[in-house]
Amino acid sequence: MQIERPDPDELLAKVERETAKAKRGRLKIFFGAAAGVGKTYEMLLAARERRAENADIVIGLVETHGRKETAALLEGLDVLPPIQVQYRGTTLREFDLDAALKRKPSIIVVDELAHSNAPGCRHPKRWQDIEELLDAGIDVYTALNVQHLESLNDDIGQISGIRVWETVPDTVFERADEVELVDLPPDELLMRLKEGKVYLPQQAQEAINNFFRKGNLIALRELALRQTANRVDAQMLDYREDHAIRDVWQVNERILVCVGPNELAERLIRAGKRFATALRAAWLVVYVETPQLERLSAERRDAVLRVLRQAEQLGAESVTLSAPEMSKAIIRLARERNVTKIVIGKPFRRGWRRWLLGSVVDTLISQAHNINLYLLGSPQGEGGSTEKELTLYRKRALPGLSKRLSPRKKNYYQSYVWAVVVTLISTLIARLMHSRFEVANLVMVFLLGVVFTAARFGRGPSILASFLGAAILDFFFVTPYFSFSIADTQYLVTLAAMLIIAILISHLMANVRSQAKVAAHRERRATVLYSMSKELAASQNEEEVVQVAVRHIHAEFSSRNVILFPDVHGRIVYPSERPLTESLPGADLSVAQWVLDHNELAGQGTNTLPGANAVYFPLSGWDRVLGVLALQPVNLRRVFLPEQRKLLETFIQQIAQALTRVRFAEQAKSSQLQMEAERLRNSLLSAISHDLRTPLATIMGSASTLAEGDERLKAEEKIQLNRDIFEEAKRMSSLINNILDMARLDSGSVELNRQWYPLDEIIGSVLSRLEKPLHGRTVKVKLPPGVTMVYIDAVMIEQVLVNLLENAVRYTPEDSPLEITAVSSPFAVEIAVADRGPGIPKGKEEQLFQKFYRVRQEAAQSGVGLGLSICRAIIEAHGGCIQAENRSSGGTVFSFVLPIDLTPPVMEQEEHLYAEGH
Repeated sequence: MQIERPDPDELLAKVERETAKAKRGRLKIFFGAAAGVGKTYEMLLAARERRAENADIVIGLVETHGRKETAALLEGLDVLPPIQVQYRGTTLREFDLDAALKRKPSIIVVDELAHSNAPGCRHPKRWQDIEELLDAGIDVYTALNVQHLESLNDDIGQISGIRVWETVPDTVFERADEVELVDLPPDELLMRLKEGKVYLPQQAQEAINNFFRKGNLIALRELALRQTANRVDAQMLDYREDHAIRDVWQVNERILVCVGPNELAERLIRAGKRFATALRAAWLVVYVETPQLERLSAERRDAVLRVLRQAEQLGAESVTLSAPEMSKAIIRLARERNVTKIVIGKPFRRGWRRWLLGSVVDTLISQAHNINLYLLGSPQGEGGSTEKELTLYRKRALPGLSKRLSPRKKNYYQSYVWAVVVTLISTLIARLMHSRFEVANLVMVFLLGVVFTAARFGRGPSILASFLGAAILDFFFVTPYFSFSIADTQYLVTLAAMLIIAILISHLMANVRSQAKVAAHRERRATVLYSMSKELAASQNEEEVVQVAVRHIHAEFSSRNVILFPDVHGRIVYPSERPLTESLPGADLSVAQWVLDHNELAGQGTNTLPGANAVYFPLSGWDRVLGVLALQPVNLRRVFLPEQRKLLETFIQQIAQALTRVRFAEQAKSSQLQMEAERLRNSLLSAISHDLRTPLATIMGSASTLAEGDERLKAEEKIQLNRDIFEEAKRMSSLINNILDMARLDSGSVELNRQWYPLDEIIGSVLSRLEKPLHGRTVKVKLPPGVTMVYIDAVMIEQVLVNLLENAVRYTPEDSPLEITAVSSPFAVEIAVADRGPGIPKGKEEQLFQKFYRVRQEAAQSGVGLGLSICRAIIEAHGGCIQAENRSSGGTVFSFVLPIDLTPPVMEQEEHLYAEGH
């Protein structure tokens, strides 16, 4: 076995993958062809085996479907209670994700990976719940049927006649750490159905007549086996890549078809298709673009493009490589993809040309160990690059491509003229050096001219410069002068060496120039992709994604374009936003609708609706087509050449991923808002039902006692009952007012009546209102000297101080003091209310200001938890801020800042003193 040293970058990437994987839990999928094959049973058996090994395993949710033998396996296992969700009058059992995260076992069993959660749950799909469990480091056992894989949905619907709506992205299945196939022959599964071991008897016969027909089960079984085999093959390729194994393992047939710019390419494609079909093997088509092939005419490169697209239509995976040597690139790809058979055309070179210049086929035979080669010859009379063949290419190029586009013409004559000019300049320099230097030095001058010509104008002109330089050197600088005859044989060797060296330098410089061009192209493409990916990652909504995508596509392909999305009815419409300057205004919506419906490429330069004025690409998400990219190319070759097509496909994938991300983010935000609204509703109902029950009970009891007219009641007792009724009614009114005030503040309908008020008057008014609740307490007031003016809504700020003082009274000992302080500056006034109570639990300082939040739930006096929320809303409406923190000497201090945006009026200073003991 040949093992090479792994590439350092690959090793680093592997370490990063393994590090990220180590932080996640492991996912094991019990995979089957259909319901009833025993996935849940095998999953529970595995769970019991791990439990016997003292593993911390919990059953999150398992659907037994009334099967006694399955339910028996749950005995003795820890089972999380499901949450009950009300939906359209029905109570649904759903997986309790929060309870599972709080419990955090080492392994959790969650059945039915493809299940759709009821509305109101955190995630719409159960596989998203499992992703959150895996991110939390919890291992998961789950079950999945093959018909729920998204990529197979259409095929299975065609086979069975039934569309499965609950699907799982293939990436979830592919990222699973382990997949265990649970298989059962169709006859045995049908027997289990008839015995009522899968569905209830009344449902079993209907299932047999519909989805569970024997033909359907055979097809589903084959799909399940193939999916499992493909996964094993992918694992084998990953292992080979991780361990840098380059020898081919003959474990699965994989065919590689090598095509080039000749007529044999189409025959190779058809032969490869027949070969792959006969062997039931995966096949690839590769085109290696060497520096020599880069100089081919546009017609011949278009023909290669057409062949690659034809291969894709026949089911092959097309690969385009850029490399200086075709054979090495083919061997490297074959080893990376574990190719077992290579199909290639017979070499066109014969005789001395094949011996001198070499052959790709000969190199493959000598170096492609453990790979079988199949050679396909051309029919008699066909050559490799005849004029007849070139004419055939022009006629059979991409539809409409040759008619619309003329190849880019290069002025070869100008390059050759420059080669002559450079040679003449070298001759002039050599003439000046002739009397003082040896001939060998003059040779260097001509070689320098050849190097310059090769670097600047390419191989052909540099070869011309080589021959011209050798001829001029012989004619002008070698005796006898002005003659091509050579008197001294040593000059013959010099001239021959000069010519050979010049030609080799020309060849090497041309290759370096081509490789530099390829490297620059790759670097630019990587830069473009990085720039686009960076901007897409920073996009926060769909409109920003579209703007970034349209701008970058226009910059790279010089083509106007537009991204079209369907409306709520699934019909393609133009975006309503103001179009960008790079946007395409006249896209054909009917073509775009066809692309959306069929998820296929169409439009100009394709085989579908080629008369359209643009090319239409589907933007495919993980579950559906998100939209359509309409692109009007100024040059079809900029879009359909292999390297450009790959770049555009990468752009489209990036755009689709970004759109999927922002839509998922919007869905998550919407779900979060719904959850928050539901939480607030439940908190409100709980607060009203809890905190109004006590005053209502007191009012009803006191009122009923008075209504009975008991003569034994004394006058003082009746007065006390009336006082209780009044106090409790007042408390109820305060609670209701808080709720109404919070609703008004949240709706934004409150307008501030801001005026200038002395701060001491505001505080004095508040202390007067709270004279009874503050009875027996010491309230210390410390204000800045002079008159401090504040520009506020006095009623609302008084409400803030009232709420803060009532909160302090409620949560502090009855005889503890309170403090009110104020600090003034030219730009703001800070007011603080401090107490000597038990303080705030650490980490709860910010939660105090949330709606319906209460530190303690001693209901009788705790209120509904809106007082501090109202304080924050009022202060923020004034442009200020409020916070709470514990005092170092014990107790809590609530402080808020009111900005001073205007110059306060000038008032006479007065002394305002407040006596202690309010």
